[in-house]
Amino acid sequence: MIINVMLVDDHKMLREGIKQLLEFDSEIKVISSAQTGKECLSLLEENKPDIVLLDINLPDTSGIKLIKDIKKRSKTIKVMMLTVHNEVEYLVDSLDGGADGYILKDSGAEELIKAIKFIYNGERYIEPSLIPSLNARLVQLETETDMVKSLTKREIQILSLLVSGKSNLDISETLKLSEQTIKNHVTALYKKIGVKDRTQAAVFAIRNNIVSM
Repeated sequence: MIINVMLVDDHKMLREGIKQLLEFDSEIKVISSAQTGKECLSLLEENKPDIVLLDINLPDTSGIKLIKDIKKRSKTIKVMMLTVHNEVEYLVDSLDGGADGYILKDSGAEELIKAIKFIYNGERYIEPSLIPSLNARLVQLETETDMVKSLTKREIQILSLLVSGKSNLDISETLKLSEQTIKNHVTALYKKIGVKDRTQAAVFAIRNNIVSM
């Protein structure tokens, strides 16, 4: 069994170092490398990697956005993010985008090789140190989903107007309600979604796709 790997990272020295580390394992072969998203997609036409090791920060695009383009080229290609980002938001966005694995660049060679073999065999690999944060984020997402479902059409309307920067007076004029009624709605809305001010409400609305930026 030989696992064919493509490396996508804009740092040449890092690509060369990872290539040397991986090829100490007789079952892994680095068949190509790219420093941009465009180059990656071009090389996919010539090469048939089993796995693409993909950085998030590329000169011409986001690695997270690139996942879908890679998967369009071939449904069998596995993609593992290899990144410095240990924030759970990047992990969640990568998984939502179709990544099969997520590992940090400061992981050891043995861990990286293990991760590659995991996803080659159809399993998902997640950096062990990030799993507690991921679990907490998933619980938060589930809780917020329930919160969104509990909002009335009027509350969603008011939340959208708040996020757009309108004052209570502006909203009252838009909805043809008294300013005091709007204040009452806003107070109840904040309590329902667990926020304290407009900024937190905006973050909640954007995170849950109630509004988009």
